[in-house]
Amino acid sequence: MLGTFSKEGKCLCGAVTINDADVTPDVTACHCAMCLRWSAGPFLEVTSQHVKFEGIDNISRIRSSEWAERGFCSQCGSNLFYHIIDSDDYQLSVGLFEDQSKFRMSMQVFVDVKPAYYEFSGKTDTMTSEEVFKAYGPTES
Repeated sequence: MLGTFSKEGKCLCGAVTINDADVTPDVTACHCAMCLRWSAGPFLEVTSQHVKFEGIDNISRIRSSEWAERGFCSQCGSNLFYHIIDSDDYQLSVGLFEDQSKFRMSMQVFVDVKPAYYEFSGKTDTMTSEEVFKAYGPTES
């Protein structure tokens, strides 16, 4: 990992802006069925544990699993984030950021359920569904 750096971004209409996002330059592609349905393709994201949103009244959230929610702009519909609630990690849509020069594709998750009709050309680390749930899913009590 190349460390974190401050980035700013915004949704398509500008109603929601992202400031002070300490994101990693590592882009992850998620191929799960929910992301495919939500994004019409893989969800490309960068992770941040510190992000400030402006225009929060324009953010709609939907609880998509036991441990996470998804956020989108209620004005233009732009996908904003996947939020892991317990760890407070935000996986921000990489398309929100104006300057993408430091980003690099580094990981693909849910590779065992990825549709066969697309493929990324670069080599990345990968995780299967089972590996993702083991690493990030809810802990059993």
